[in-house]
Amino acid sequence: MKTASSESDELELWLLRHAKSAWNEGVASDFERPLNDRGKRDAPRMGRWMASQHLVPDYIVASPAKRVRQTVKRVCRALNVDLDQVRWDERIYEADVRDLLAVLRECPASATRVLLVGHDPGLSELLKTLGEFEPSREVKLMPTAALARLRINGSWRDLEPGKGRLMDITRPRGLPSDL
Repeated sequence: MKTASSESDELELWLLRHAKSAWNEGVASDFERPLNDRGKRDAPRMGRWMASQHLVPDYIVASPAKRVRQTVKRVCRALNVDLDQVRWDERIYEADVRDLLAVLRECPASATRVLLVGHDPGLSELLKTLGEFEPSREVKLMPTAALARLRINGSWRDLEPGKGRLMDITRPRGLPSDL
């Protein structure tokens, strides 16, 4: 991951929801649910798309839930990013907006492109809170393996509601078939 030179650079926050997970794998807890076959296909496709768009984060923070770990592993492999550079943060699992903002406020000032990998409904609520927009009710805002990109006004330390501007949301079904 690259490092940026200044806290005053324009910041980008990328929200990635984990890829599709399995529900009937005989696991004891939600935390231990693995990716299903579709998730195992979509996560590396999203990583390859990110690489093709030169979207390599400076800093990655992610939930330690199994399905997120498996998603991050596949995305990082496609981006040629070492997993040792990922910060696993338990607060992201089952987090609400307040928890996610607290995690983001701890991002290094040198990071201008932060990838937060986690779960819904927290990520959708964070997106709506930062971007202050009301999405269409016909479309799920953050389906599995979707990537939302926001520009952030200010620093990570001072991140507050309304400080973001949605750039785009990329969903797996909208990716080119050759990825």
